[in-house]
Amino acid sequence: MSKRLRLPTWSFHAATRELRDDVSFCSRETQTVNADKVSLSPLACAIARFAGDLLAPGRSRGRLAILIYHRVLAQPDPLYGDEVDRASFDWQMGLLARCFSVLPFNEAVARLQANTLPPRAACVTFDDGYRDNHDIALSVLRKWKIPAAFFIATSYLEGGCMWNDAIRESIRVAPGTELDLTDCGHGRRDLSTAGARRDLARYLIGQFKYLESSRRAEMVARVVDASGARMPTDLMMHPAQVRALHDAGMTIGAHTATHPILARVSVATARQEIAGGREALAQIVGRPIEFFAYPNGMPGADYTAEHVDLVRALGFSAAVSTVWGTASRASSMFELPRFTPWDNTPVRFTARLLHNYLRVAPILAQPASA
Repeated sequence: MSKRLRLPTWSFHAATRELRDDVSFCSRETQTVNADKVSLSPLACAIARFAGDLLAPGRSRGRLAILIYHRVLAQPDPLYGDEVDRASFDWQMGLLARCFSVLPFNEAVARLQANTLPPRAACVTFDDGYRDNHDIALSVLRKWKIPAAFFIATSYLEGGCMWNDAIRESIRVAPGTELDLTDCGHGRRDLSTAGARRDLARYLIGQFKYLESSRRAEMVARVVDASGARMPTDLMMHPAQVRALHDAGMTIGAHTATHPILARVSVATARQEIAGGREALAQIVGRPIEFFAYPNGMPGADYTAEHVDLVRALGFSAAVSTVWGTASRASSMFELPRFTPWDNTPVRFTARLLHNYLRVAPILAQPASA
């Protein structure tokens, strides 16, 4: 009778408890005031790496965690509560640099396909093309020597403003303590606190998101008119800043031209959006664009199997969604999942990122040709 291999009595949750106990914040005030100095102790980093080696050991058992960001703000902004500020992004990138194997996106995709991923493999990505990606995020990425991929919607370069930002900026500057949105069918809405303004912006974005594009533009225009807002012209990058990202060694990927919900437009329009955005970026950076990110990125609601086939037919090498999870050798290269922990302390951020290695995203919009 053969002897059964006895594994160490270790569990992810036990390691997480040790990680929590060994985290070093220097002082209680550091955790909330000086977020840029928040870090894990050397012991906590070692525990994180040990846990990652077990959960994502690399090679044929490799797992690729792809993080997704949109903006990196100079300071926290209640209207953009889901976005990180510079200080938080700094400690997050520092944590990735110390505890994970961060790869350029193109290398990560190639090594995923070849079963040669290192343990604890990870990538960093950005969507849409916000100016703070260049002005703020790039310096932090350089500081920690972290490569990133930027998926850019080209129609908003050079002074554009995406519709969801038009909503937020309108709510920001609307005078008084109430906004009359009767013309939009949403009555009179409270603006008396920062929280009320944040909640109204989220509510309107949710209400307008899946409207037909011309109807959505009409409703957004009514909100802008009701608030008396003038749209900012400095939210998005200019072509020169996209080139600067490319010249800094970052990957530039396509994200359509106008960021439509592909599942709500015709196949012909989807093809034009995907191919047009790709061509515009190729002209900016002077080289072919290999990678694509589906706008909004949820299979079924935002893109379908038809769009997966279309992206493949257009010659892209890989595409990313916003389905939570990690990629394995069984994953479709045209529906790679992405996930970023939302926690505001290093220990919780690390624990949730490690736990994500347990979640291998299924292929939810299987292309008809596969």
